Amino acid sequence: MSALTRSLPTIFLAVLPSTLAAQPGAPAFPADHRQLTRTVSYDEMAAFLAGVDGKGPIRVSVEGTTAQGRSVYLVHASRGAAAAFRILFYAQQHGDEPAGKNALLYMIRDIAANPGPLPADVDLWIMPMMNPDGGEAGTRRNSAKADLNRDHIVLEQPETQALHRVARRIRPHLAVDCHEFTRDSDERRERGWIAYPDITMDGVDNPLFDPAVIAASERWVDESEAPETAAGHPFLRYTVGGMPPDEEQRHSAPDIDGGLNAIGMYGGLSFIIESAVMRGAAAPSGDLARRVDAYLVLLWRFVNGDGHRQEDLAAVERARTRPLPPFIPTNYLWVNPGMTVTEFPVVEAATGRVLRVPTANMMTVMAVKTAVPTPLGYAVEPRAAAEFRLLLERQGIPYEELAAARRVRAEACTLLRIEDEFDDVYSRYEGRAIVRREPAAERDLPAGSLWVPLEGEAAVRAALVLEPAAMYGPYQYPRFRALTKPASPLPVVRVVR
Repeated sequence: MSALTRSLPTIFLAVLPSTLAAQPGAPAFPADHRQLTRTVSYDEMAAFLAGVDGKGPIRVSVEGTTAQGRSVYLVHASRGAAAAFRILFYAQQHGDEPAGKNALLYMIRDIAANPGPLPADVDLWIMPMMNPDGGEAGTRRNSAKADLNRDHIVLEQPETQALHRVARRIRPHLAVDCHEFTRDSDERRERGWIAYPDITMDGVDNPLFDPAVIAASERWVDESEAPETAAGHPFLRYTVGGMPPDEEQRHSAPDIDGGLNAIGMYGGLSFIIESAVMRGAAAPSGDLARRVDAYLVLLWRFVNGDGHRQEDLAAVERARTRPLPPFIPTNYLWVNPGMTVTEFPVVEAATGRVLRVPTANMMTVMAVKTAVPTPLGYAVEPRAAAEFRLLLERQGIPYEELAAARRVRAEACTLLRIEDEFDDVYSRYEGRAIVRREPAAERDLPAGSLWVPLEGEAAVRAALVLEPAAMYGPYQYPRFRALTKPASPLPVVRVVR
């Protein structure tokens, strides 16, 4: 009996190749995912993973433990030494969004039963259920009431800590974060509409990332419509926002507090996928099979490749060795610079007819409003060293704790205010730090300061997590906000010499 098996619930059953194991007395999940009518529970997943551990190329381990004692599982599938392209899939950060998890479990089942379809060059890693506490409770948040997909800067939750440990260890060339969105939101219902796509996808978009990696991610998104359409699933690039034509719509947020760009900080291609769920339906799981099917189209496409594997691999390796650019963007947002009119598709709920709504408020271009010169590194004052030391270690960012004072030339940033209201003008989330960058001056960094140079593999993460002039950083979180007050310097300074 393996150590993994000993750590799992005692209910596990033998797993037939054609089914997912179920709890005693419950029906087995169907061999054909298109007949799935309910989600796999945590215990059923644990039993299933115990049954497939060691079958063919499948290896299962426990990467973390939730506040309520449930395991965060990691599944590894690889056919040998030739597997040079590393892929990481993770799902159900939000407990009430289960389709991605179910799709990944079917993928694991199929690989365990027949490893042949797994390409020899793919090293596949899967975290099928990031938030088992929330999943069992049917809630978006985990049992600590935290939204895991807003925790990727400070990494206070064990689930996100586990994900980032995995990302640093395996350094995926491609990662996918699996979610769901509400097709029949209140705003759409008021218009008599439901959302058009069965599934949406977007790629990394933070303007500090390597342009070749962003371009490769956009290619994946642009070329995903055809296979989804062929499988009978309407597809759109991921969009959020208000209702067309008068309210703004845009693509995914460029900030690093979500998994998409946070895992992108490790230099690889990174994506978010969201399938569409009818929350107001009498049986919300009634279309679960359709959502899972739409997911599997994209997930298997990532595994099988799109003919650009070597090109993507080269782009990622270059991105991981390139120096930081001369400037770091600190305020950026989606815009429509030419006032292009987009025909935005929606479905008329009463008839099922697809309507195309002309709108000039579809924002499709990432614009940088402000940027600052790239410093040599950052210094954290001793008064904040304990909190930032923990943050740096969780993010895997190297640092030095000064044993003696060090003379530097540095820029302080004065906090003017933190804005906790949604910005209706620019459609920006709350938690914006508005700061003033002060002129550079000679200063002594006292003993006990933390010195973080902007060099090496972690430079991008350090710049995005620590830059005090950035609009969205750690100060939107209570633990770090407690280190600040308006009209006072932030505890991180920009060292320029």
